[in-house]
Amino acid sequence: MPVCPVCTITIAGGVGLCRYVGIDDLISGVWIGALIFSLFLWTINWLNKKNIKFLFRKPLIFLFWYGLLIFPLMKIGIIGHPANKFLGVDKLIFGIFSGTVVFLVSILFENYLRKKNQGRVYFKFQKVIVPILFLIFLSLIFWKIC
Repeated sequence: MPVCPVCTITIAGGVGLCRYVGIDDLISGVWIGALIFSLFLWTINWLNKKNIKFLFRKPLIFLFWYGLLIFPLMKIGIIGHPANKFLGVDKLIFGIFSGTVVFLVSILFENYLRKKNQGRVYFKFQKVIVPILFLIFLSLIFWKIC
């Protein structure tokens, strides 16, 4: 297994710790969504390097990583609490979805910047800083909302 059950429980514990510290599930979800999408990309990259191909590879791996996190969180009651909603959706699910989308947009934007500059970066660590800034910005927006 790429991720052991203990790791999944640790992530669930991390979400619980964020709740205990007072970080809203919307904000926690943003970073969790980015992390899961990153795992998805790493897995696809690893499979490409090993020349492993199968039907519906990307959607299946995407569902695998998201399911590996979301289902245990549902099982232990962190996701699905009726009082923990934002726009009618569970805050953690909304945050995970938003974090995934913003992370993807940040990657596309960073690739655009690199392409616009003849394949070179504008500043050191651009590939890391651009996505982090996008995620921080979204976190600040959710922080102001909540």
